[in-house]
Amino acid sequence: MVITGAGGGIMEACQRGAGRERSFGVNIQLPFEQAANTVIHGDAKHLMFNYFFTRKLFFIKEAHAVALFPGGFGTHDEGFEVLTLLQTGKCQPLPLVLLDRPRGTYWKTWHRYVQDHLLRRKMISPEDLALYKVAEDCDDAVREITTYYRVYHSARYVKDLLVLRLQHPLPADRLRALGEEFADICAEGTLTPCNPFPVERDDPAALHLPRICFRFNRRDFGRLRMLIDRINAAPEV
Repeated sequence: MVITGAGGGIMEACQRGAGRERSFGVNIQLPFEQAANTVIHGDAKHLMFNYFFTRKLFFIKEAHAVALFPGGFGTHDEGFEVLTLLQTGKCQPLPLVLLDRPRGTYWKTWHRYVQDHLLRRKMISPEDLALYKVAEDCDDAVREITTYYRVYHSARYVKDLLVLRLQHPLPADRLRALGEEFADICAEGTLTPCNPFPVERDDPAALHLPRICFRFNRRDFGRLRMLIDRINAAPEV
């Protein structure tokens, strides 16, 4: 399934590629422009919003990955919204890819701005750069998204524990090495295998998945993304 802003251009191209039956369109009510594209127009999955903030909520709440293409103020508004939520842990961890046309410099220039004016002035941490990826091409973008869910499945908090659900268990030596590498984001203890907690029964589809849990400091979400990447780099078992 894809979710787009239901407009023309790249949004229509995404929905045309996915097909009407696999598309959601979240449009914004404006006195001009932003008419729905012909793929999603008239479909029950075409939703209209009066306010940008509610539209962005629906975008992010239901997404497992976000792809941004060159655009105007609205693109940057949505992109920085996702980055802010990822950086502060106010949404599920997910991959954010920035994709340009071949040999384009749109996102490379943006990335330099982030490095030169945000990172250099210590307005963000070096680890925050792990929250997004400037993709070289479509294959690179697809690889970033699919690799993200190679081993990692999802996350949730159970009281003061962060539970990471996995597609398959990690070998004990691999888990021990990750615990040492990411000890800085553990408020106490280390990464530990665990069984499903009783409160997780509200998500029965995930009960069979292996898990690891730890007391995350709830501050270093760039490092958490780096941990997920290292988990995904684990060999198949």
